Amino acid sequence: MATDNNRKQALATQIAQALHYVDQETGAVVPPIQPTATYARDADYAIRKPYWYRRDGNQTTAHAEAMIAMLEDATETLLFASGMSACSAVIEQLAPGAHVVIPEVMYHGVLHQMQISAEKQRIEITSYQAGDLTQLEAATRPGKTKLVWVETPNNPNWEVTDIAAAAKIAHAAGAKLFADCTGTPPTMTRALALGADYSFHSATKYLNGHSDITAGALSCKETGPEWEEIALIRNLHGTVLHSQDAWLLIRGMRTLFLRVERASKNAMAVARHFADHPHIEAVHYPGLPSHPGHEIARVQTDGQFGGMLSLIVKGDEQNAIDTARYCQVFYPATSLGGVESLIEHRKTVSGEGFPVHPSLLRLSIGIEDPDDLIYDLEQALTQAFSGS
Repeated sequence: MATDNNRKQALATQIAQALHYVDQETGAVVPPIQPTATYARDADYAIRKPYWYRRDGNQTTAHAEAMIAMLEDATETLLFASGMSACSAVIEQLAPGAHVVIPEVMYHGVLHQMQISAEKQRIEITSYQAGDLTQLEAATRPGKTKLVWVETPNNPNWEVTDIAAAAKIAHAAGAKLFADCTGTPPTMTRALALGADYSFHSATKYLNGHSDITAGALSCKETGPEWEEIALIRNLHGTVLHSQDAWLLIRGMRTLFLRVERASKNAMAVARHFADHPHIEAVHYPGLPSHPGHEIARVQTDGQFGGMLSLIVKGDEQNAIDTARYCQVFYPATSLGGVESLIEHRKTVSGEGFPVHPSLLRLSIGIEDPDDLIYDLEQALTQAFSGS
């Protein structure tokens, strides 16, 4: 077999090996945890760059950032102590009075923060229906809009937004495009390559994949004054990702490709099974050909579609809550992207003011046997409707 010295290794190989890490002193193949909070200066009392204090980051966090930057094909990645702290930094760096375009329904924590900032007249917001490019374009104000926010697929209804088209609209208005692709990690969707300026992931979810840290990953297409200010805000707020969590994130990312592939296959099996079910009114999953955003999702996610879906249960709200209560394999818990499958009644979690169908159950599909997941939902639905 002929060899090619210029052959580039697959991304999956590089991530599985944590960028082919080898400790030069011991030969260890697992990156270490660097826990120090401070660094001694050298004999000339100069800083041993690039680190001098933990709020700037350290070797462990930088290694995780390098892995995500490679996944995203990003110029730079910053890791935060939570997804919310990353989003907060982006919002805070906006100039007073900046106009921001956001989906009507999006992750409830960020939506709440946007609304609070608007009430305090820090920013001005205009909403659009997720996935509707006509509404998105109408919401922008050339010369005034500074940031266009898309979440795709959109939580918890899983509408799909064309990132490339949204980028053109944002840039035509003189704005930057922020793409929250938490539901479709960069093994599936690389938002920067599609035209986004910022790509965001709640790294708590798929990137970590084991439900044992909180983290936010923000990547940029090009650095500049805004990016430098975001990094400064992280430093001043002390929201850089901690060493232990960064190490767990590195550990989790090494199996990212395998986990996402399995979760996607399982989600497709669940979605197909319940697409025409007597107790289910609708299945929201971009992988189904009946989904309005199916074709865009197929292109943007390399045909995998991800592990997130929602079921609209027939009957009333209590039927939906009971379905979640009666599950024995699915955990009745909030979050997504872990190896274990989760189910939640979204209205209960998001609160009364959040615009969500009262009978919507959000499912995060894990890597278990899909037949067990399907059976569990079947028996839960049977019990939930047995007294109806």
